[in-house]
Amino acid sequence: MSDRRHKVWVFVLEGIAALATTFYGTYVFFLLRDKYGFGNVGNLSVAALQGLMGAVAAWQGGRFAQRCGYFTALQVGFGGMAVSLLAGWLMPGLVVQLLVLGGFITFACFVWPALEALVSEGESGEDLPRMVGIYNVVWGAATAVSFFCGGALFDHLGARSIFWLPAGIFGLEILLVWRLARRLQVTPHAPGPLLSVSRERQTPNGRPFVNPRMFLWLAWLANPFAGIGIYTLVAIIPDKARELHLSATYSGFFCSIWFFARLAAFLLLWRWEGWHYRFRWLLGAFLALMGGFATILLARNFWLLILAQISFGLAIGLTYYSSLFYSMDVGTTKGQHGGLHEAAMGAGNCLGPAVGAASLLLAPHAANAAGYAVSGLMAIGLVGLVGLRLRSAPRPMHRQ
Repeated sequence: MSDRRHKVWVFVLEGIAALATTFYGTYVFFLLRDKYGFGNVGNLSVAALQGLMGAVAAWQGGRFAQRCGYFTALQVGFGGMAVSLLAGWLMPGLVVQLLVLGGFITFACFVWPALEALVSEGESGEDLPRMVGIYNVVWGAATAVSFFCGGALFDHLGARSIFWLPAGIFGLEILLVWRLARRLQVTPHAPGPLLSVSRERQTPNGRPFVNPRMFLWLAWLANPFAGIGIYTLVAIIPDKARELHLSATYSGFFCSIWFFARLAAFLLLWRWEGWHYRFRWLLGAFLALMGGFATILLARNFWLLILAQISFGLAIGLTYYSSLFYSMDVGTTKGQHGGLHEAAMGAGNCLGPAVGAASLLLAPHAANAAGYAVSGLMAIGLVGLVGLRLRSAPRPMHRQ
């Protein structure tokens, strides 16, 4: 195993990438609102298309990283995002902007599976939770800061700053990847059986009481519904900000509360491992996710919106953390599992906004149609989560 000190630079890459991708990926919806007149239907439709492309690209990006190497995947990803954003900066037409957004999300999906795998490869069962925890805290902090400050940058540097500023950052990251690849030698593992590499988890009488692969499936089911909530919310924030009479600057300040709540969840879950392979924590997070999301969309009171954002952010933190941790903890193909983890999120990123946009088109006079429809979709996910758990739970032995 290479010197772990060099992994610090992986976290540096991750943090810088999260700052840049969040700035463009969230404030592009403000650009679509202000320059092209997009409302909730338009932004939700764009978010759905972006999520669909992300689901496919993340799956393939993870496979590419596993097959061709993590650093190669990073160079392709950062280079592709930089070129895409430069095209958007130089050519302001709407069709070009939609193509740029598609290219950006496609190449971003080469980056995240590779970074997730880099911080996890070669770690023992004792060290893996710590490394995954640091990974989540780094990108959670970076995205929160990026959204908090991004509105002010959008207002003071101009809307076009969402192109040239991240593009310059990605150019710097290409150089960092090149230097890091010469120092940190990491070879992706070949596919193997889905066995947990963490400590043995047993009941007091010594009999195993968890099936790691089942928890991986549960997390992969829950994670898309976190994406459903996130991308629906991100797409409608510009219209919500207008409704609350918030500029982009103050929208960044107020609507970033759930980002910081998610970061708080990451910090807690990193330091406390009691939630590992405990279904009740995943179930509680899913319920909080549903309640927080519905309240954010329907409420008008600022204090209620603050509480709802905190609930939503904490729930997102646990569902996302569960999916990533189990993806890295179960099996050896970490690049491929990272891609599946991101693809599951991408599926939700597509489905939630698509249902929201369709509901607004079918019921244009119902102001809360999107909130009700997406909340109903989450309820279906809750039924599926509980059903999968009950179906997979060990059955007691009957005496003959």
